[in-house]
Amino acid sequence: MIYRNLGKTGLRVSEIGLGCEGFINKDDAFTFEMFALAFGQGVNCMDLYSPDPDMQRRVGTAIRDRRGEFIIQGHLCTTWQDGQYKATRGIGEVRHSFEAMLQNLGTDYVDIGMIHYVDSVDLWRQIAGGGIMQYAQELKAEGKVRHIGISSHNPAAALEAVESGLIEVLMFSVNPCYDLLPSSEDIDTLFSGDSYQKSLLNMDPERERLYETCQRLGVGITVMKVFGGGDLLSENSPAGKALTTSQCIHYALTRPAVAAVLAGAQSAEELRTSLAYESAGDAEKDYAAVFSTFPRISWKGHCMYCGHCAPCPKGIDVASVTKFLNLARAQGAVPETVREHYTSLSAAAGDCVECGSCEKRCPFDVPVIENMRQAKAVFGR
Repeated sequence: MIYRNLGKTGLRVSEIGLGCEGFINKDDAFTFEMFALAFGQGVNCMDLYSPDPDMQRRVGTAIRDRRGEFIIQGHLCTTWQDGQYKATRGIGEVRHSFEAMLQNLGTDYVDIGMIHYVDSVDLWRQIAGGGIMQYAQELKAEGKVRHIGISSHNPAAALEAVESGLIEVLMFSVNPCYDLLPSSEDIDTLFSGDSYQKSLLNMDPERERLYETCQRLGVGITVMKVFGGGDLLSENSPAGKALTTSQCIHYALTRPAVAAVLAGAQSAEELRTSLAYESAGDAEKDYAAVFSTFPRISWKGHCMYCGHCAPCPKGIDVASVTKFLNLARAQGAVPETVREHYTSLSAAAGDCVECGSCEKRCPFDVPVIENMRQAKAVFGR
C-alpha cells in the first residue's frame, strides 16, 4: 500500500480507503471480514458519512484495537431519525448526532470532521459565518475533531471553501466524466444521461482550478464517487464505454492534491478488486488509451498526467513539469511550494532538446514542446 500526505494536516493516508455505504444494513460478520481484508492490505482510513448507529457500532468494534493508527473521516450535519439518514443544518441536531457518533464508535475524537454535503455557494457562506463552523472549530479546540473539512459535488462551492482557509480537507467527487461538467447546485446533473449527450471537450476549467488550488494551498482531497456509483464500470457509462476499476482509481490519484480514493464496496470481492490497484501494472492502470476512444468525449490538447510521454531521452518528468506549470498558471505566479517541488526535479524543462518523441506518443495531442518552453520561462530552468 502506498501512503500519501493528506494536504498539510500531517496525516498519512492509504491511497485506497474505505467508503461506508457498503457497510449499511450488513451484520457483524460482514463488517469484520471487510476490515480484516482492508487491514491485511494496509488500508488505514475510512469515510463515515452515515449516521446509522448500528453501522457505527460495528465499525467502532472492528477498529478498536487499531484506533490510534486508523483515520476516521466522520461527518457533521447528518442525523438518524426514525430509522433513516437525514442531512441537517439544525445546530442542535448536529451537536446531538456528532456526540452520538463518538459514543457509537467508542472513541473520543475523529481525525477529520467533515461538514456534510455543501453543494451551493450560498450554503457554504451560511455555514462559514454561522453556528456550524463555530461548532466545528469548538470541536477542534477540544480535540474531538483534529481537522475540519467539507464534502461537496460543486466545484464553485468547494473552491470558495478551500480559498477561505477554514478547511483542511475536501471530499470531492472525482472521475473522468464528472470532471467534464460545469458546476451545478443540482447533483442529479452528474448522473443524468442528458448531461453527456452532447460532445464534451476537456476538463471543466473550474474543476481544474479547484484541484490546482487545493494543491497550492495544501488542502488534501479525499475522493468519493470514483466509479460514478458504478456507472463508469458498465457499458452504460456516460462516456459510452466501460472503464475498469484500476483505470478509474488511477485517474483520480493522478489529479493534483488527491491523497486517497475512498472506494465503495458491497462485497469482499469488490473490495479486493479495488485493492488490486496496488499490484496492478502500468498497462492495467492506463486510462489514456481508452479515453482517446470515447465516442462523445475528447481531451484533445489537455495533459492528463498519464505518463504516455515517457521516457524522455533527457530524463524530464514531463507530466510533473506540466502539472507544476499548470499550478503556476492557475495562480498567475509561482507559489513557493511549487517552486520547491520543481527545483527538486532531477531534470528541468530547460533540458528539453525538442526531439518531439513525447508528442508522438501523447494520445491527446498535447503541445509538449511548447509547454516545456513556457515552463523554462516561468521557472527559470
